Amino acid sequence: MTCGPLLWTAATRALPGESVSGDRYLVKRFSSGVLLGAIDGLGHGREAAAASKLAVQILDRHAGEPVLDLVHRCHEELRGTRGVVMSLASLTIEGALHWVGIGNVEGLLVRADASAAHESLSLRGGIVGRQLPPPHVSFLRLSPKDLLLFVTDGVSPQFFGEVRLEQDVDLMVNHIITRHWKENDDALVLAARYEGWKP
Repeated sequence: MTCGPLLWTAATRALPGESVSGDRYLVKRFSSGVLLGAIDGLGHGREAAAASKLAVQILDRHAGEPVLDLVHRCHEELRGTRGVVMSLASLTIEGALHWVGIGNVEGLLVRADASAAHESLSLRGGIVGRQLPPPHVSFLRLSPKDLLLFVTDGVSPQFFGEVRLEQDVDLMVNHIITRHWKENDDALVLAARYEGWKP
């Protein structure tokens, strides 16, 4: 699928025996950019799904706000739920990326330039809706064909060694979740390739 400058796809799995997954995602275009979010409701089952669904609804309504404001907004509105862990990335028209992570939803930027180092999202321990540490927002600038990946803790980190930039994002995501889902938790993989903004 496409959203602004991004070619993206996602896949989820629910814990065996559960009818719904507590892991959800959002890719939302707003006037001056795109917001991506990967959200993991604490635990699994319906209560986890309810918390992550509410978080997605909040992010969808306020996608154009800075990611720091979005984290604080979700924290206030998720009180009384199980809470969530989440990673957010807001991409501007100019290719500037601001991202933030609370909990253990891993974020990875794989550079198209083979000589450039990959970037990992700096995560702060905590639970949005329950116990929020001071979030740390990082800034990056994307180049065409750079790849953003978000995975919840239901996915084994061994997937990283199998990421191939030239691979179709749909095939990549399906490969990761098929081979590296731990099957003892909900799982989510969200991938987005930056194609550059078209005039």
